[in-house]
Amino acid sequence: MNTLKPLSLEEANENSQAILKAVKGKIGMVPNLYATMGASDKLLGGFLTFTETLKSGEFTNKEYEAIALATSQANECAYCLSAHTTLGKMNGFTEEETLQLRYNTIEDTKLNALVTLVSEVVNQKGHPSQDAIDTFFSTGYTKTAFAELLGAVALTTITNNVYHNGGFEIDFPKAQNIEQLQEV
Repeated sequence: MNTLKPLSLEEANENSQAILKAVKGKIGMVPNLYATMGASDKLLGGFLTFTETLKSGEFTNKEYEAIALATSQANECAYCLSAHTTLGKMNGFTEEETLQLRYNTIEDTKLNALVTLVSEVVNQKGHPSQDAIDTFFSTGYTKTAFAELLGAVALTTITNNVYHNGGFEIDFPKAQNIEQLQEV
């Protein structure tokens, strides 16, 4: 169902316009996801602020993208898989590694513990197995990282839900193996 749609700058309220103009100035475009989130300046502004805050936390940019890829895979979001595959490659992952992160098969033990826990958090509705938690900690992650992981999963789930309820095209190079997930 396409309840939401991307707003043009003219359609957005004054606060959303300012936020969208700042996004365009920073990254050179306004992704359809953000233009859609702009239906609420509180959602868009709060999302971007919380994202910036979490990205200054425990995880590297690569780890943050791994979290986003695993969350988007579990939530079956073609848009976010495409966006985070692009961002993951910009942060040093290969195309093959982005697929391995999505399917919890990456050889890097620490990254695999991360994406396995993320997948369980999403698929088990916030109740990952003790084994996944123990493995996460045994690879060197802390309770602070665990708390921030929950926040990053929540943020990515917001974007996944906006896409699932939006009527917009994917404006990033399309990730592999998303054909069955595309609704637009």
